[in-house]
Amino acid sequence: MMDDLTHLNARGEAHMVSVGDKPETLRRAVAEGVLLASPDVCRRVLQGGTPKGDVLAVARVAAIMAAKRTAEWIPLCHPIPLTAVTVDIVVESDRVRLRAVTETRAATGVEMEAMTAVTAGLLTLYDMLKGIDRSLTITDVKLLEKSGGRSGHFIRE
Repeated sequence: MMDDLTHLNARGEAHMVSVGDKPETLRRAVAEGVLLASPDVCRRVLQGGTPKGDVLAVARVAAIMAAKRTAEWIPLCHPIPLTAVTVDIVVESDRVRLRAVTETRAATGVEMEAMTAVTAGLLTLYDMLKGIDRSLTITDVKLLEKSGGRSGHFIRE
C-alpha cells in the first residue's frame, strides 16, 4: 500500500514527487462544479441585477488566477507553466455551472489546476451572491476528463 501513495517517502513522510525524469507532453484537464442557488438569484445573475456587479466576469478571472497559483494552494503540487485556461459559466434556472479547462506542456498533469480553478470560481460566486441568498451551496466539484502523460486518457462516465 505504501508503494501506491506517491506523496509519502519510505518513512511515511510527505514529500514532493520528483517529475524530473518524466517526459514533457501535452496535458489537458477538464473539471466542473455547481453552485446551487434560488431561481431569483439565477435570474438576477443573468440580468446583471446583483449588488456587486458582473459576478460572472469576476468569477471567471478568479478561476484563471487560481489555476495559475495552484502550487501555492496545494502543498505538494508542482508549479507548472499553463499554456491555456478556459472558464465557461452557464447559469441555469436553479444553479450556476462552472467548467474549467487547463492545458500545459509539462512533466506533470493539470488536474489540480482545473479543480482549483473551479473551486475558486465557485467560491467567488458564493462570496458575491451570499448577500442575496445565504443558502447557496457549492457541490459536485469533480474531474471530468484528463489526457496526456503516463496514466493515459481518463473520461468520467
